[in-house]
Amino acid sequence: MNKLDHYLSPAFVREGAELVFASTLRGETKFLYDESKFKPTVDFVLDVIRENYPDLDIPFHSRWGHFRAGGTDRLKWLRGRHAGADPLEMARIQFDLVIPSVLLDAGAGPDWKYFETETQKNYSRSEGLGVASFHLLHSGKLSATSKGLKNITDTELASAFQVSPENPLVGVQGRTGLLNQLGKVLENATFFADQRPGSLVDYLIKTQGRVIPAREVLRAVLLALGPIWPGRVEYEGVNLGDVWNHQSFGLIGFHKLSQWMTYSLLEPLMEAGLTITGVQELTGLAEYRNGGLFLDSELIRFKDPAQADEPHSPSTDLILEWRALTVALLDRVGVEVQKSLGRTPDEFPLAKVLEGGTWWAGRKIAKLKRNSSEPPIRIRSDGTVF
Repeated sequence: MNKLDHYLSPAFVREGAELVFASTLRGETKFLYDESKFKPTVDFVLDVIRENYPDLDIPFHSRWGHFRAGGTDRLKWLRGRHAGADPLEMARIQFDLVIPSVLLDAGAGPDWKYFETETQKNYSRSEGLGVASFHLLHSGKLSATSKGLKNITDTELASAFQVSPENPLVGVQGRTGLLNQLGKVLENATFFADQRPGSLVDYLIKTQGRVIPAREVLRAVLLALGPIWPGRVEYEGVNLGDVWNHQSFGLIGFHKLSQWMTYSLLEPLMEAGLTITGVQELTGLAEYRNGGLFLDSELIRFKDPAQADEPHSPSTDLILEWRALTVALLDRVGVEVQKSLGRTPDEFPLAKVLEGGTWWAGRKIAKLKRNSSEPPIRIRSDGTVF
């Protein structure tokens, strides 16, 4: 594997996570690790899994779960609108929906909500962003084509997401910028022959055949969509995306939104009759619900407690260490969950541990600790990372 391929791989994410975890055990990071809290944290996750999915029939952790918010399966609405589409075209249509939607998924902030006319319900945070983006794209207000995405404005996105002074959404400009950039990358015929997100289905079949390793879906996402992300670290002219420079450890990667997108692309591919292998190779997602679980359970804690009260930028060493520890601990929790449930990694990959347990456990413990359900760490978000 050459260096670029390594940077674009789940192995690179784990490499950095394990480096930070080992350094934390030696007292060399901004966090302390309390092994005595590990089993209680695993038990809490197992309780949440059994509460949410007593039959253990758990989908992958993906955007599709948010499209089912409130017990409404909006995918049925999508399929109804495109009745008669063949399986591969249906996969393309789902890519057209889910790729822009994932780009809009960064944290909404505590005060924003979306009112859905069809169900007469309010949705907030990730579910609200999912439902709002579903309607933006399903309604045809935003065409998931190069032209449509390049031309959407802050005002149009704010209107679609019901943003107002009384209903503020974090990072509107950042989100619009990502959609505009998506419109530009769709002009790359290597990945998007028809200048639509759904063309990535055809690229994957062309390059991988009908048996596709999950890591290759991630690699395609990173190569095809890498130019979208704000300029950070590049290697050989390739924007590495969610990769950052730690002052002591050098480059550390997470590929949070890209792996979240990858998880979200696997279901449509499988439904179209393609075989996906190696899902367990993908890592956990270094975001505030999974990471918040480990802080709120006191499995990790700040060396300096005052840092819990300060806002932090995503590029700071503290945030990079927290995210790396999140990846390392998700792997460890995942192994214990699999053992407790009598499932192999192939049968119960981390994608199911995240969906069934850790993400929801992070939300649940945040609510138990704080009425606002806010995460236990304050992040200055621009709408492109978290």
